[in-house]
Amino acid sequence: MVKEMTGADRRQKILTLMRESPQPLPGAMLGKETGVSRQVVVQDIALLRTEGYPIISTFKGYYLDEPKQPVRLVKVCHTDEQVEDELSTIVGLGGIVQDVLINHRAYGKLSAPMDIKNQRDIRMFMEELRAGRSSPLKNVTSGYHFHHIAAENEEILDEISDALEQKGYAAEWLPYEKGLW
Repeated sequence: MVKEMTGADRRQKILTLMRESPQPLPGAMLGKETGVSRQVVVQDIALLRTEGYPIISTFKGYYLDEPKQPVRLVKVCHTDEQVEDELSTIVGLGGIVQDVLINHRAYGKLSAPMDIKNQRDIRMFMEELRAGRSSPLKNVTSGYHFHHIAAENEEILDEISDALEQKGYAAEWLPYEKGLW
């Protein structure tokens, strides 16, 4: 049985497809890729715009009007006490933590947008965690999780990857994970 994609998952996939495409993507194609009608894609685009994503509509389709930055997917593992240090390491070296993703054995792939760009964003995120209303998504998978990290260039992404490795946060990819995301 194929698990149906949630609306949030679908919108994340639409964003990913637009970020990876060099040209506008037609609504019908986005619908086919996400398993919904073109009209549902139109509604998703409207929701994404209300969340602040700069999506432009053209006669050829939709595109995300944001600077094209290299993005790298990293796998990490750490404790709750190390969350702030992990985020500060990434941001301090010039990275943007776009999201957090886990691969749950029962529920499959789960992701949540983060958009952490600076120390203020980290402070606000940490205040939410410390308030005790929620715990980090990584706790569902024994600390293992993934982040899409954006930066101005590949050299910065290399530096971030090296720093995560040096701090012991980088985790080894399992063979089946390479095709997940």
